[in-house]
Amino acid sequence: MKSLHVTIDSNSGFCFGVVYAIQMAEEILEEQGYLYCLGDIVHNDEEVERLQQQGLRIINHATLRELRNETVLIRAHGEPPETYQTALANNLTIIDASCPVVLKLQNRIKSSYDKNEKIYIYGKHGHAEVMGLLGQTNNNAVVFESIDELLQHDLPAQVTLYSQTTKSTDNFYKVKQVMEEQGVEVTANDTICRQVSNRDKDLRKFAAQFDKVIFVSGTKSSNGKVLYQVCKDTNPETRFVSKVEELQPEWFATGDTVGICGATSTPLWLMEEVRDALEGF
Repeated sequence: MKSLHVTIDSNSGFCFGVVYAIQMAEEILEEQGYLYCLGDIVHNDEEVERLQQQGLRIINHATLRELRNETVLIRAHGEPPETYQTALANNLTIIDASCPVVLKLQNRIKSSYDKNEKIYIYGKHGHAEVMGLLGQTNNNAVVFESIDELLQHDLPAQVTLYSQTTKSTDNFYKVKQVMEEQGVEVTANDTICRQVSNRDKDLRKFAAQFDKVIFVSGTKSSNGKVLYQVCKDTNPETRFVSKVEELQPEWFATGDTVGICGATSTPLWLMEEVRDALEGF
């Protein structure tokens, strides 16, 4: 036995937007036994599988266009306007679990677009939330993932800058600084979710306390990648796992203190499974 001393981070786990979406899904699944969801309800395969066993049916936009007279859940990431137009045309009942923070951001971008501002969005290409944001501009905004990519564009004299809600706050302000150094007048809208950004500081404190850290997250989670890096920078003995089976006893020495933490899309039950497995080593 390794006799590991294991602690789960009390600040990790689902953000309120994901909690809201999953609660809505579970209520409807209990009532009618099945529910269509447009895209993965959360970027965590283990949680998606749990809900699929209860009757959740994950569909894509192509399937949505063929669906008629059904109920469809919109997940926390939000959707572009055309999704709602399709639902109306196909007599679909929409259960809208879009995160309020994302909806507010969508409205702000739409307002900027209506004023003919040059909109730049710091975010991940193809990410569900970013597709919803782009939709507010008829796909006319510029999306970029890094400063290197940004500098490949000929920047206009004036830019209205937004960010995907789960991006790093520090990096957002670095982007703003680089734009200004290029002579661009930047109207910066810090639209990063504070429940996410505050976890940076919390995680640094948490990760520093332990010999080893296990970061639990789905591989598709953008937020997970950012927060894992925060932990890794603070404590180099940080390992990324998406499920219990990926844990390896040789990572640990006898008597190690181990911290378990995760992304805003990581369910508490999964972190508890990881804890139980570690305590059995």
